[in-house]
Amino acid sequence: MPLSDVKTAITSVVRRLFTKPPMAAAVDLHNKTVIVTGTSPGSIGYETAKTLAAWGAHVVITTRSKTEACVQQLKSELQRDGFPHAIDGHSLDLTHAESVESFVEWFNHTINEPLHILINNAGVHSDILGSWTEPHLSDDGFEIHWRTNYMGAMHLTHRLLNRLEQAGTKMEPARVVFVASHLHQKGLNSEIFHPSRPYSSWLIYGQSKLGLVHAAFELQRRYGSRNIQSYVLHPGSIATNIAIKGLETNKRVQKLLQIVNPLQMLFMLSPLQGAQTQIYCATQPGLRGGRYFDRCAAAPASPEADNVLVAKRLWDETEQWIESLSEQQQSEIEKTMASTA
Repeated sequence: MPLSDVKTAITSVVRRLFTKPPMAAAVDLHNKTVIVTGTSPGSIGYETAKTLAAWGAHVVITTRSKTEACVQQLKSELQRDGFPHAIDGHSLDLTHAESVESFVEWFNHTINEPLHILINNAGVHSDILGSWTEPHLSDDGFEIHWRTNYMGAMHLTHRLLNRLEQAGTKMEPARVVFVASHLHQKGLNSEIFHPSRPYSSWLIYGQSKLGLVHAAFELQRRYGSRNIQSYVLHPGSIATNIAIKGLETNKRVQKLLQIVNPLQMLFMLSPLQGAQTQIYCATQPGLRGGRYFDRCAAAPASPEADNVLVAKRLWDETEQWIESLSEQQQSEIEKTMASTA
C-alpha cells in the first residue's frame, strides 16, 4: 500500500476513535421505489437496502449470485425487527452487458411502479496488495475495475434514466447516487482517454472512481432541469469482507486477515455506519445534487473533477458505447431469426 494511503488510513483510525460517525435522519419512504446494487450480506449495500426498507420503501436489490437468499434474509431480519418488507431482487453482474440488459428488462416488466432512487453501490477493489503487474480483463476486454465500477454502473444508469425521469417531479426529483471513494483523487483526467502510467490496480481503481465523480456531476448538468438529482460520495473506511475478497491473489495473507478481521471494528466503520452517507444522499429532503459527499455532508472533490470538457467527452463516449451494445444485440437477433427462417 502506498505511503499516502497509509496516512489516509491512520487519519481514518484517529477520526473513528475520537469522533462519532454521523447517522442519516430517518425519512418516510412509503410509496417510494429504490434500486440498490451490490447488496451481499455484510456489505454497506445490504445495510442500505435494509434501512430504506425499514423506512417504508419498496427496495429492489441486486447481487451477482444467490439473490433470492439475500432477499429472504433481508425479509427475515426486517420481520424480526417489526418492519414491513417490500423487497424484490434480481441477479446483476456489471461486467456483462447482457446481465445489465436482463436486469433492466426484468425491472421494466415486473416492477410497475415509478423508480424514485437508484443507488449505484456495487463495485470491486481487487488486488489490495497491489501485486498485479498487468491488468486483469473482463470477458469483453476491459480492465476489471474500470469495467465494473465505471462502465457497468453507467450502463445500468443510462438504461434507467427514462424510468427515473418519469418518476421525478420539481418538488421531489428522482435521485441517482454513485458510491465512489476518496481514492478518486488518485485519478487523472489525462489517463482517462490515453492512459500512459505503468499499470497499478490501485491507480486504475482510483481512475474508475474519478469516472463516477465526473458522471455524477455531468448527469446533474444534463438532467437536473429534468427532475433528476445526482450525488457521489465517499462511504468511509469500512470493516467488511471486501478486503478479504481483494486479497484473493495472496492466500497466505488472506488467511491471516480472516483471523484478525474482527479487530477491524475497533478502528473502522461498521457496514451500517458506512452506509449512512449514501442513505443520506438518497433520502435527505431538499438536498442539492451535483456535489461530492463525505460523512453525510458536502465535501471537496478532486480538482480533476472540475474539468467540464473531460466530463462531457467521457459521458458522450460512454453513451456511444452503450448505444453500440444495443446495435450489437439487434444484429445478433436478426442473425438468429435469419438462421431459423
